Amino acid sequence: MNTKASVLQRYSAGAQAVQASLCCPVSYDDSLLALLPREIIEKDYGCGDPSRYVREGDVVLDLGSGGGKICYMAAQLVGEHGKVIGIDMNDDMLALARKYQEEMAAKLGQDRVRFCKGYIQDLALDLSALEGHLSDHPVGNAADYHRLHDWISEQRHKHPLIADNSIDLVISNCVLNLVHDDEKQQMIREIHRVLKPGGRVAIADIVSDEAAPQHLKEDPELWSGCISGAFQEQAFIQAFQEAGFMAIKLDKWDGEPWQVIEGIEFRSVTLTAIKGAGDACLDRGHAVIYKGPYAEVRDDEDHVYPRGERMAVCERTYHQLMKGPYQNDFIGITPQRLAEPKPWCAPPGTRRPASETKGASHGKSGGGCC
Repeated sequence: MNTKASVLQRYSAGAQAVQASLCCPVSYDDSLLALLPREIIEKDYGCGDPSRYVREGDVVLDLGSGGGKICYMAAQLVGEHGKVIGIDMNDDMLALARKYQEEMAAKLGQDRVRFCKGYIQDLALDLSALEGHLSDHPVGNAADYHRLHDWISEQRHKHPLIADNSIDLVISNCVLNLVHDDEKQQMIREIHRVLKPGGRVAIADIVSDEAAPQHLKEDPELWSGCISGAFQEQAFIQAFQEAGFMAIKLDKWDGEPWQVIEGIEFRSVTLTAIKGAGDACLDRGHAVIYKGPYAEVRDDEDHVYPRGERMAVCERTYHQLMKGPYQNDFIGITPQRLAEPKPWCAPPGTRRPASETKGASHGKSGGGCC
C-alpha cells in the first residue's frame, strides 16, 4: 500500500467537501474559533486541541496543518511577538489555509502565520523548492538522479525548511499516525532537531491499546482514516524517549475509545514532552527536595528523588526542575555562595548534606527567600 498516495487522496477530498469520518468529537475554545472562517472550521480533521499549550511569544510549528484551523487559533495566542508555521504536504489543504491568510492577517493586525509544503518526517526538505528545481532540471537518466540527490542533500544542509533549534512549541492534531511506520522514528527525531533547547511538544493523536495487525495496516481506508497507522500507546511514549525527549506525559487520555476494530481500542491522547537544555553538567552546590506524594520518583536521566530528602543535582538539572512540568513537585535550594563550577552529574541517590545548604535561598526559580 502506498500510504502517501492514500493520505493525499483522502485529504484532498476532505479539502473539497466535509469528511465527517476523519475527525473525533473535540471541544475547542469558542473565543478562538470566532475569528475563523466557517469553511476552515468545517473542513478541519483532528482528535484534540493542542492550541491550549501555546504561550505568548512562542514560535509554533504545526505538523500536518491542513486547512489551518489550529494555526489560526495559535496565532491569536502567540501575540504580536510570536509566529506560527504550518507544514503540510497536500496542495489542496495548503490552498484552503492560504485562501484566508490575508483575511486572518487583517483580523489579527499582522500576518503571523506561514504555510509551507513539506513532509513532517523530513522537516529540512522544502517541497516547493524541490518542485521548482525539478521543473527546471527534470530527471531523465541516472546522472540527473545523482545530481538531484546531491541538490537535495545540499538543500537540507544549507537551506532547511525548518532550521535546527528554532521552534518553541511543536504541535500536531491527529497526523503522526498517517506517516509510514518505517518513517515514524525519523519524524520524531526531526521534531527534536527543530526545537530550541527547553522546547516543548503537544501532540494530539490516535493510539491503540494493542498493535494493529498487518492486514489492518494494509487497508487504505483505515490507514488514511487515522486508525491502522496509530502508534501502540506504550510505543508512542517509547518513540519520544528514544529521540531524547524528557518529562513525557500523557496529558489527555480519552476513557472512551474513538473506534474499536477487531477488539483493538483506538483512542485520542495528547502527549506532552520537552527537549533538554543540552548544557554541560556542572556542580555548583545545588540541591532539590521532592515534595511527594510518592515515596520517590525517578527522572529521565535516572536521578532518584526520595520524598523529603535534599538531593544533590548539577546546575542544569536544578534549573530544569524549577520550571515547566516539574516546578510544582520540587523545592529548590541554591547555596548561599555558588561553588566554582566543576564537571559533575550526581550519581543516583546522592544526598546534599544539610551542612552544605544552610543559609541557602529556597524557591522555585533558584533565587529569593521563602
